Amino acid sequence: MHWLFKVILTVLGNALALWLANLWIPGFVIGANVGQLVVIGLILAVLNAILKPVLTLILGPIIFLTLGLGIVIVNAIILYLLSVLADHLDFLHGSVTIHGIPALFFATIIVSVINFVIHAII
Repeated sequence: MHWLFKVILTVLGNALALWLANLWIPGFVIGANVGQLVVIGLILAVLNAILKPVLTLILGPIIFLTLGLGIVIVNAIILYLLSVLADHLDFLHGSVTIHGIPALFFATIIVSVINFVIHAII
């Protein structure tokens, strides 16, 4: 039962982080209702679970040379892939839009901080 609580908290935390990035970052647009936002949070959680270890392994030297700041690149890649994936799903088409590198960078920082806090709690 404990793992189910972790999954639900992670998905809701991702949805909250994306909603906050939508509110605070110009150029990062989430055009979705609450149900779609939770589905997008679930997709982000799956991408983090599958792709983050692989990308961290591939970009390990960059992460090491930048003293850990390279993980922002990994998180930005995952967030960009989220927008591409959401654009290709029929029921989420156009729901995640990123206009430019600064919007991607600042949205990545917000999502990373909120995910760090959630994973520190659980």
